[in-house]
Amino acid sequence: MNPATLDCPCGSGEKLPDCCGRYHAGTAAPDAQALMRSRYSAYALGLIDYLLATTLPAQQAGLDREAIKRWSTQSQWLGLQVESSEELDGQPPHARVTFTAHWRDNDGEHHHRERSAFVQRDNHWYFIDPTVSLNPGRNDPCPCGSGQKLKRCCATYF
Repeated sequence: MNPATLDCPCGSGEKLPDCCGRYHAGTAAPDAQALMRSRYSAYALGLIDYLLATTLPAQQAGLDREAIKRWSTQSQWLGLQVESSEELDGQPPHARVTFTAHWRDNDGEHHHRERSAFVQRDNHWYFIDPTVSLNPGRNDPCPCGSGQKLKRCCATYF
């Protein structure tokens, strides 16, 4: 199958190369919603390296690559609905995106609604994974590079 003719899995109505495919190929997503859509598409396409690379660098070592790969490749991705996207004040910029992802696996059809947090660092947006610890203590420096304590920065977005 030719990727140039595929509709983007994120549901934008665009072809993959004109939508999330460009981010998968290395162009930085311009905002948190574009990153979130590209991550959904990466799950649908089995692009595990992209999913790891677009998680906040301080959390990447704590990700379970094999579990992500299993969920990605053993699911049929049925669609994405974006409810809202908001950029938040602060340095570095943070954002929240609320969405519902739909998929089917051996146990049936499922959906997952989430309000995800994102941070921009070095001109790239990153997903802040709430299942992976950011730091050992809330008084430690925030790993996003803001210079603030974790409890006053990224931890406030969960």
